[in-house]
Amino acid sequence: MTTAAFVPSPRNDRVSANLACIVSMLVWAAGFPIADELLKTLPALTVTLLRMSLAALFLLPVWIVVDGPSRVRGAAWGRGLWVGAVGFGLGSFLLIFAQSRTDGVTVAVICAAMPVAGIALECLFDRRRLTWRIVAGLILSVMGGMAVYAARMGHIDFGLGALAALVSIFVYCWGSRASVTALPGHSAMARTALTIIGAALGIVAAQLAWQALGGEPVAWARIGMREWNLFAIYAIGSLALSQLLFLIGVAGLGIGIASMHMNIAPFYVMLFALALGGGWSWGQGVGAAIVAAGVIISQGRNGRRTA
Repeated sequence: MTTAAFVPSPRNDRVSANLACIVSMLVWAAGFPIADELLKTLPALTVTLLRMSLAALFLLPVWIVVDGPSRVRGAAWGRGLWVGAVGFGLGSFLLIFAQSRTDGVTVAVICAAMPVAGIALECLFDRRRLTWRIVAGLILSVMGGMAVYAARMGHIDFGLGALAALVSIFVYCWGSRASVTALPGHSAMARTALTIIGAALGIVAAQLAWQALGGEPVAWARIGMREWNLFAIYAIGSLALSQLLFLIGVAGLGIGIASMHMNIAPFYVMLFALALGGGWSWGQGVGAAIVAAGVIISQGRNGRRTA
């Protein structure tokens, strides 16, 4: 697999990449409570299957319209499908499985480690040098993320579900990075659509293999209009749109710094709740400020993007 070099990113590009990450996290955060609802009646594999399939069916025609049929035909389908099946198919299943064994808050707490995984992958594959800014930003991001999540913690079960969530973090970070480095010359839309299609095909294959081994088939009878509505939001908004924006952020900042934005997601959830009459949490507010400081410090004069 080829690895794109990291070069300094112009300031305007970094601002756009950070804004893309912010909006991505706003949309992504809505997925946790939706997944909790769907997992009450459906197994993790079915939830992953329908989420990925709906997202792929939505993204493919949009990709054709945006980039044109010729570019779609000429895309690096082999690499894209492989990255999608492993990075986002396996990664998403492990995350949803983890949530089925715990809850959305527990999984969100574990996601605070995402920047650690992102920076580790950049050091391993891209020879990123750990400057004091990166280290300080990483520490602040994780500390702030834990503070944000701690304000919402309930019962935390660090068992098999937590292990699955930890593995999913590294798999997802690898997939996000590979979506950029393995598909040079592709638009953000192409990278998103191609990898999500790969994820959907990978999960379809997993479902067929599961049924062939005697596992439970898709329980269509349990899926009514309410579930389809939830899946539409979960697939198109919390996955397709969020992933497109996140990959724009990864291309401009690198997976390490882009993943720091994930630790502020629960704060956005609180803001939505506040707008609807909910209460303010100083714990989340302070934690979000710490994460934001970490993101700003980590970039400084060392903002990076993939070429």
